[in-house]
Amino acid sequence: MSAKRKLDSKAFARQKQSRRKWLTFVRMCRYGINNFSRNAWLTIAATAVMTITLLIIFTAVAARSVLVETVGQLRDKVDMSIYVKTETTDDEANAIIAELQKLPSVRSVTYISAAAGRELIAQENKNDVDYLEALKEATNKNPGVLRVIVEDINDTSELSTFVDTNALLQKHIDTNRAPSFAGERKASIESIGRAVGFAERVGIVASLIFVAISSLIIFNTIRMAIFNRKEEIQMMKLIGADQSFIRGPFVVEAIVYGFIAAVIATALGFAMLYASSSTLASYQIAVQPTIDFVTFYAGFVLLGMILVGAFIGVVSSLLATRRYLKL
Repeated sequence: MSAKRKLDSKAFARQKQSRRKWLTFVRMCRYGINNFSRNAWLTIAATAVMTITLLIIFTAVAARSVLVETVGQLRDKVDMSIYVKTETTDDEANAIIAELQKLPSVRSVTYISAAAGRELIAQENKNDVDYLEALKEATNKNPGVLRVIVEDINDTSELSTFVDTNALLQKHIDTNRAPSFAGERKASIESIGRAVGFAERVGIVASLIFVAISSLIIFNTIRMAIFNRKEEIQMMKLIGADQSFIRGPFVVEAIVYGFIAAVIATALGFAMLYASSSTLASYQIAVQPTIDFVTFYAGFVLLGMILVGAFIGVVSSLLATRRYLKL
């Protein structure tokens, strides 16, 4: 019986300790929320700057996603043309295609024969009677075209080596027409690729700057709250309050800043993305995949923003309490 009583008393003590910890946590949260509403102007300033910070982070990530999607779509539309002789048969072209598809850098290859190319030109200009007559009377022979889409349009070295060294291709290649490994579309892709890199750097720098500003404002807000509650904190120290209990409400206060700012910033970010979609789409910018993604994963996007906001708030508040509470 004595052993059973000892076990029961230990279990009761553990239960009592757990209940005390839970009550302490609830009180810290309540005090932290109360602190949030004590200094209205400081609270508004801290929340506003945190909102701007998170909105910039959201915009930077969304902009990168839009640019990457745009580059991907344009890349799929850009092909590298290799011209073969007019008399090249479909079987001979298919043999060359099989060789090309063995290259790791090649995504796909299509062949347009000389006859098919001529028919395609006629279809594209079917309303131009003079052009069609000139096409019928033309004596020059148009070549067959191998249209190659590569993984990276900025790296055509492997394809270029293939053109120069492949024996099968050398038998059928049109020596009067050099392969087209450049053009306006490729230049556009390269420009957008550079824009992606630039946008990433600008987004990272802007995010870091505003994270620093936001942290400083939250830091000063917590510091002023500590000064305003100096006597209360001293009293809590005298009666033996735990360090975590004294520090806790300030951390909770900072988390509330981050939570509210994350909700506002996410709402503003979604609104900006939807509002700009039609304008961006008119300039052939692939914004819809990004909109579809953030809409489908809206809950995870909001959760991520809340975690980022809470992280900034917690770090700032811990630094402030460590320096000014002198626990």
